[in-house]
Amino acid sequence: MGSSSSSRNKIPNAQELMDQTGFSSAHLLRLYDRFECLDRDNKGYLSPDDFEAVGGLAMNPIGGRIIDAFFSSGQDTVDFSSFVWILAHFRPTDRNRNKEGTQQELPDSRTRKLKFAFQLYDLDRDGKISREELLQVLRAMLGLQVTEEQLQSIAERAIQEVDLDKDDAISFDEFKKSLEKVDIDTKMSIGFLK
Repeated sequence: MGSSSSSRNKIPNAQELMDQTGFSSAHLLRLYDRFECLDRDNKGYLSPDDFEAVGGLAMNPIGGRIIDAFFSSGQDTVDFSSFVWILAHFRPTDRNRNKEGTQQELPDSRTRKLKFAFQLYDLDRDGKISREELLQVLRAMLGLQVTEEQLQSIAERAIQEVDLDKDDAISFDEFKKSLEKVDIDTKMSIGFLK
């Protein structure tokens, strides 16, 4: 146990990160090692270029959108704390922690996971998924597997089914309601974070 806590000492704000995200000391050390591997130039932060070196993201049709999700609007770097906070969205939900009445909603909560997923579609970050944004994501995900006409039809049907206020876009609340029967915890969890 002593070596774990001494190793943890090299991580800035380790205890605070564990409290905020629910990651264990071992998970945090693993994430810190991964962060250091991605930070090839030892800058202490990551840029979009650092993420592009991750093979799985390079092959993912929406990899660029996933990379963008690590960066707040106008920022082009992410520090270790932010890196951990984003990855905490992919922790399996700890229902006991979320019931403890914490002031801040935990990143692994259902709502936070859905907000993260929503921002992958809301390309201009205006709080709505427009038909064109939905089409852009569908094109990236489905590529040449379907025709443009089929893509248009999928987007049209999705908007019609989910757009409750008939403004021709999908708000976060509409997005959330449309997914209320989907097991988001299973869909948005990474095995190594269990």
